Amino acid sequence: MPAMEQLELEDIQGLVARGYGDLNAACYLHLEIAQPDAARVWLRAVAETITTGRVKPSDRALNIALTPSGLGKLGVPAASLTMFAHEFIAGMTTDHTRRILGDVDDSAPERWAWGGPQTRPIDLVLLVFAADRAVLATVRAELSRQLAAAQLVEVARLDTSDLDDREHFGFRDGISQPIVEGLGRTGPPGNTVRAGEFVLGYRNEYGQYTAGPVVRDTTGRSGGDGFDLGRNGTYLVFRQLRQHVAAFWRFVDDATKNPDGSGDPAARLKLAAKLVGRWPSGAPLAMAPDRDNPELGDASDFGYHKIDPHGFGCPIGAHIRRTNPRDSLDPSPGTDKSLAINKRHRLLRRGREYGPPLPMNDPATADSLGIVEEFETDRGLHFICLNANIGRQFEFVSHTWLNNPNFAGLYDDADPLVAGRSPFGCTFTVQAQPVRQRFSGLPQFVTVRGGAYFFLPGLRAIRYLANLGDS
Repeated sequence: MPAMEQLELEDIQGLVARGYGDLNAACYLHLEIAQPDAARVWLRAVAETITTGRVKPSDRALNIALTPSGLGKLGVPAASLTMFAHEFIAGMTTDHTRRILGDVDDSAPERWAWGGPQTRPIDLVLLVFAADRAVLATVRAELSRQLAAAQLVEVARLDTSDLDDREHFGFRDGISQPIVEGLGRTGPPGNTVRAGEFVLGYRNEYGQYTAGPVVRDTTGRSGGDGFDLGRNGTYLVFRQLRQHVAAFWRFVDDATKNPDGSGDPAARLKLAAKLVGRWPSGAPLAMAPDRDNPELGDASDFGYHKIDPHGFGCPIGAHIRRTNPRDSLDPSPGTDKSLAINKRHRLLRRGREYGPPLPMNDPATADSLGIVEEFETDRGLHFICLNANIGRQFEFVSHTWLNNPNFAGLYDDADPLVAGRSPFGCTFTVQAQPVRQRFSGLPQFVTVRGGAYFFLPGLRAIRYLANLGDS
């Protein structure tokens, strides 16, 4: 592999470099461009306030991403738009894509609150982060005045909630993230991924440069014949995922009842952990197969082939084993070749939860089940990930690992948490000796409420877009 490349952090938007974990409040504003000239004037001004990868903000942060329609309205020629990734241009709601992503039935785009074929078009999204809700309210008020003047119409405002490091099912989240080469952090080689997997303009895990868009320049502003619109940009996948918390805990409770009909809290918690692949503390089942061990809550440097090749600890079809198979991939499990394949499909996650937290400390406890039933409301995850190749990364993971009922030799086990449910039902297999267990009839634990593909440009590209209307 070539030597590590120096990242142009002053040109890369900050969301690539960090998830703004110190900024506890956030919201996402989906906007429609009503007047392109006014939008470009606004973009010219807001470009100077966008947070870059060079800065670690302590008070607020702002990033921006655009859809194909937004790029077109700002003046990107049709010929240049075709140079973006096909998946980005086609969108998330085509017949082909919805089959890949499992967006059917209750998750069908026709049912979405935003981003669907029957909702208002979205041209761009503002990702707003703040130290607390008071600061967020101030920033949002400032933006509202600017957006009104620029005739940018708010299609959807998506708020977030601060659950510390937990998601609504009650499990610790955001533990296993790839280390991006060149961003300063160091770690094991198996979890260190070349920057080109996430940012255009740099070498990826194949040692190649992912193709990016170039605008033919007739204005002379780029200093040449064309402007590299893709450099230092990335594709942003945004999906609003509603979590059905009551259905999740009701299922594991019913599936683990004693013969006399009484509940078995220990068995219920263990089955829930088997579905996820980690205990509530974050401890991976591959390392702590029998009981939770909070001391392993941060564990990410492990593989499956040596310590749990058959899934007796963490089931083969568990959620985290599908999203990040680590060293278990064919044709050479347990080797660097397996890790190399895995690194070509990693995602940089930047999402946040939304909706009110459940009014209890632990939804897994027996006395909380009734409370979960009473408080079933719209809560879930604003899933956001960054990748340089939507097809090879996000869509591959969704189709080949999550929604595939034959993943890793299984028979009819799609991902137990997020996959769409087959009309023939969904099962979950817990490998064990001497006899495995199979749980059938898993209900839908997560449904999609909205989604879209965006492009997160570099700062130079944003300034270029802001001036496309000038003669």
